[in-house]
Amino acid sequence: MPTIEDHAYVRICAQLANCLSISIAAARRKVDLAAAKEGVKDFSGRKLIAERLLKAANSLVDKGEDSTGNQLDNLLEALAEDENFMVED
Repeated sequence: MPTIEDHAYVRICAQLANCLSISIAAARRKVDLAAAKEGVKDFSGRKLIAERLLKAANSLVDKGEDSTGNQLDNLLEALAEDENFMVED
């Protein structure tokens, strides 16, 4: 039977997912991976890691470095060798 999770932890993961424009499951995996790298196994430690990741993501968004608009602009930029490329029908 799955364990009941802390609502504050779920809320932090949801805010992280919203900030990074990813799913909540992906945000929770991101927290789980960071916790595994640091060797944290307790729930309160995961909550602190989630808060730290959220603060880091918010600081990047505030600086404008990691916003979804900037990511889309970077993906849509034409490379120098592709500027004159034309697709024929």
